[in-house]
Amino acid sequence: MSYIGSKPADAVLETDDIADGVVTTSKLADDSVTNPKLFTGSQQNFRNIIINGDMSIAQRGTSTSSVSTTQYPSLDRFQMLTQTAGSAVFTVSQDTDVPSGQGFAKSQKIDVTTALDPYASSNFTNLRYIMEGQMLQYLKKGTANAESLTLSFWVKSNKTGTYIAELFDADNSRQISKAYTIDSASTWEKKTITFAGDTTGTLDNDNNRSLDLRFWLGAGSSYTSGTLNTSWNSSTNANRAVGQVNFADSTSNDFWITGVQLEAGTTASDFEFLPHDVNLRRCLRYYQFVASDANKDLCVGAYYSANSILGSIQLKEVMRTTPSIDIETGTSYYASFLNNTVDTLNTFTLSSSSHNKSICLVNSTEASGIVGYASILRANNVNSYLAFDSEL
Repeated sequence: MSYIGSKPADAVLETDDIADGVVTTSKLADDSVTNPKLFTGSQQNFRNIIINGDMSIAQRGTSTSSVSTTQYPSLDRFQMLTQTAGSAVFTVSQDTDVPSGQGFAKSQKIDVTTALDPYASSNFTNLRYIMEGQMLQYLKKGTANAESLTLSFWVKSNKTGTYIAELFDADNSRQISKAYTIDSASTWEKKTITFAGDTTGTLDNDNNRSLDLRFWLGAGSSYTSGTLNTSWNSSTNANRAVGQVNFADSTSNDFWITGVQLEAGTTASDFEFLPHDVNLRRCLRYYQFVASDANKDLCVGAYYSANSILGSIQLKEVMRTTPSIDIETGTSYYASFLNNTVDTLNTFTLSSSSHNKSICLVNSTEASGIVGYASILRANNVNSYLAFDSEL
C-alpha cells in the first residue's frame, strides 16, 4: 500500500490486506476505524444487468391506460411489446403492492382492461427489457467461455399457471426459453431461472440492441405450437412460448412484478439495491423527462428571426444516442416570456443540425418576436409534456 507523504505512525497493514484479488485499506492500530472491503466477482456493484429492476423510476408517469400497441408506457426501461391489433388493452402502472419484508417499495402492475381470448395465431404480448451489446461483452457470449445467466424476480397474479421467460439474441436471431409457474393466486412468489451460456453468436460491441429479456403474457399458436426451446438455438417462433397461459383472457386479471435481476453465473444473489439517484442517472441514458404541466421552465431561448425561436437544453446525462423529442402539442401548450409579454407556441421540434447526445436545441417557427431578444421558454398548459428519447 502506498501513501502520499509519510506513512502514518499508527497505521498497520493486516495480513489479509491483499489476498485473492480482494483489497482492504489500512486499519488503525487501536481498531477504531476499519474501512470496508472492495469486492470482486458476484459481490461487485452493478452485477445486475437490469436497470430499474426495483421499478422505482417512472419518468413517463405512474400510470398509462389504453396500452394496445408496443410502447414504453410507464416504468423506465420496461417496454410492453404487444401485437394484437388493438384487441387486447392494458393499463400499466407503478404500484405499491410489493412482497413483504424484501426491501421493495414499488412494483410494475399490468391490468387487463379489454380481454382477448384466444389470441390470433400471430399475436402475442410480453413485457420486454432490451440490452445494449457493449454492456454485455463480459458475458463472453459466442465463445467457449460463455457465462451462464441467472434471472430472479418476484411475481404475483390472480392468473395462475405456466408462464415463459425468454432471452432473445437480436444480433444472431437466437433464443432460449424457460417456463416458470405462478402457483398461488394473488400471492407474491420469488422465481429463479438459470440460462446456460451460449457458445454460438457473439454480441455486437456497440450501443444498439443485442439481447432481450421477455416475460411472456400471452401468445397465439405461431409461438406455442412447437416444443419449448430450453437451450440456445436459432429462433423458431413456434418454440418460444409453448405452454404460456393467456393472461389477457379476462378483465379480472392483474400481473405484478418487481425485483428483476439478471446476473452472470448459476446462482441468484440478493437483489442489488442502488441509491435512487444512481438508478435515475442510469435511466437517463435512455430517456430524459424535462417538464410538463403549466408554468414549468424549459430553458432560456433567443429569437433567431421574427418567427423563429431557439432554446438550448443541456441534458442531465449523456444519452445512448442522439435522441428524438417526445412532446405533447396543442394550442398555446408552450410559451416564450420576454419583455413583459407572452409569446404563445404550439410545439417545438429538434434542430437536426445542432443537437447531440448531450445538448438538444429546440426550435419553434410559430414565434412572434424581435430578432436577438432572449426569453424564458416554458410549458404553458396542464397537458404540456417534453422529454427526450433514445430508447432501444
